[in-house]
Amino acid sequence: MTRFLAATLLALPLAACATTQAPIAGSAATASTGPATQVSADRLRADVEAMVGFGTRHTLSEQDSAARGIGAATRWGEGQFRAISRDCGGCLQVVTPERMITGARIPEPVRLVNVVAIQRGTERPDEVVIVQGHIDSRVTDVMDATSDAPGANDNASGTALVIEAARVLSQQRYPTTIVYALLSGEEQGLHGGALLADYAAEQGWQVKAVLNNDIVGGSCGSDGLCDARTVRVFSEGPRADLDERTRAAQSRNGGENDSPGRNLSRWIDALAAEEPGWLDVRQIWRTDRMGRGGDQIPFLAKGYPAVRFSVAIEDYEHQHQDLRTEGGITYGDTIDEMDFPYLARVTQLNVRALDRLARSPMPPAPNVEAAVQTFTALEWQAVPGAASYSIWRRRTDQPGWERFRERIAGTQARLEGVRGDDWLFGVSAISAAGVESPVASAVPGGAFAPLVTE
Repeated sequence: MTRFLAATLLALPLAACATTQAPIAGSAATASTGPATQVSADRLRADVEAMVGFGTRHTLSEQDSAARGIGAATRWGEGQFRAISRDCGGCLQVVTPERMITGARIPEPVRLVNVVAIQRGTERPDEVVIVQGHIDSRVTDVMDATSDAPGANDNASGTALVIEAARVLSQQRYPTTIVYALLSGEEQGLHGGALLADYAAEQGWQVKAVLNNDIVGGSCGSDGLCDARTVRVFSEGPRADLDERTRAAQSRNGGENDSPGRNLSRWIDALAAEEPGWLDVRQIWRTDRMGRGGDQIPFLAKGYPAVRFSVAIEDYEHQHQDLRTEGGITYGDTIDEMDFPYLARVTQLNVRALDRLARSPMPPAPNVEAAVQTFTALEWQAVPGAASYSIWRRRTDQPGWERFRERIAGTQARLEGVRGDDWLFGVSAISAAGVESPVASAVPGGAFAPLVTE
């Protein structure tokens, strides 16, 4: 933006600011209205029971059995999606991307299959929101493909959530596409996530958000601590796809805390806060748990905005464990350790987020000019599906956005008396129906798009 252009932009006075990304009035359904009300804890339990019934879903387990192993489990998942599609008049395209893989935890080549259902958008079908969970399971020895590995919480819970979201949201129609994905190979090295991220790039999808759900069905830890009212949402800080030029620009101008994933996390937190006391989001500002990972990571590597949902309190005695009793303690990831009302609440939050994201425009890609002047100038390109925009600001030492100005019709603004050195700025897009996107930060690398296109 040139200094001359900035001087001619629309002047916006200072305004009173809210402290969260509160929704535009009347814009959205909540947990007590809309598709989320249709989520069923009983259906979630039935789906988890069905997956546990396959004995093991280890990636290296049987592929051809009708009753046991990863092959039976993925075919069951495909059948669930096809049944859902029949119920909605063929609204889902069910595909099974696959590849032969090897790796540190895969000594011999093995066939890896994902099960994916695509609900095409009616207006912008290449604009995509993804909800996913991995279907494979394991015991103590990650290479043990024969022992029973029920994998109830890790991760039949996330798989059941994805299937339930498809059941509920397939009854609606959206301007943008929703993708429901059951991923294989997570425990062997995030291979299913990598396969789907590659598939997204091959399809030319404009990925708005990836919601990865992994271990989302329990509320108590092995030490007796319980929390059934909180879900953790993990988000990366500096982008995984930063090039050296963007990294240097962030070092000078800020942006280390403004990745698209971090702004998606803030948006989900605000979404949950619309109904106090229902389900609280605890934002965890790291890519994943310490020393561990999930299927959101391959998407982040490609520059796609992605977060991970996980329980507030993990139970390590009932995760990645052989089925046994030892020293009076029962080990193993079994269904009796789960909390299905809690899983239903996490599913409802995912459904609300998907419903909102699929009805909102893409976040803009704003630029800012504020150096050596007493005003701040912002500009951005028009976003398909956007009727107006909001400007946000945040002190550099604060975690959350303040709404600065809403329902701006144009794509540029001059903020008189706002010295940019003290603030970070962002812009969100609002549809004609009043549904608002997450904020995109006006920093190097702040746009909801890969930095390098393949």
